Amino acid sequence: MATKKQLMGPDDVRRALTRIAHEILERNSGADELVFVGIHTRGVPLAGRIGRLIRDFEKKEVPVAALDVSLYRDDVSSGRRSLVKPTSLPVDIDGKKVILVDDVLYTGRSIRAAMDALTDFGRPRTVQLAVLMDRGHRELPIRADYVGKNIPTSHSEDVQVRLEEIDGEDEVVLVRGGE
Repeated sequence: MATKKQLMGPDDVRRALTRIAHEILERNSGADELVFVGIHTRGVPLAGRIGRLIRDFEKKEVPVAALDVSLYRDDVSSGRRSLVKPTSLPVDIDGKKVILVDDVLYTGRSIRAAMDALTDFGRPRTVQLAVLMDRGHRELPIRADYVGKNIPTSHSEDVQVRLEEIDGEDEVVLVRGGE
């Protein structure tokens, strides 16, 4: 039987994203040359939220893009097909400070795939990583620059992020066994 434990509620998610937005502005000395690239599926609305927060703080619009990494993954068997989602990069990323945004950092394979995909669209000056949850267990040497919450997990546990834009509510739960 699966058990669920809430790790973050709506207020926790909002506070984490607000802190991440402030940290991004501090590290990059403002919003100039920033481009947010959300990784499908839940990284896209998270990137949009962080972009809106920065717009509210800085009174400056920051481009937000959506990136599908399905075709770049090295851990999906060739017999299994996943639904490819649209990639939308509204601006040239050459020379820009790209902030990749994802919901959960686990093995690092999605991020590696995202970096491979980005090279098809240009050469950013820097690539930084923002994640809502970091659960450890890296298989690749990838580290997030901005983290909403670190949660040590076992391989048998699952971290599920639910967002208002997709799931109708904001929460992060830890699922143990059975699901």
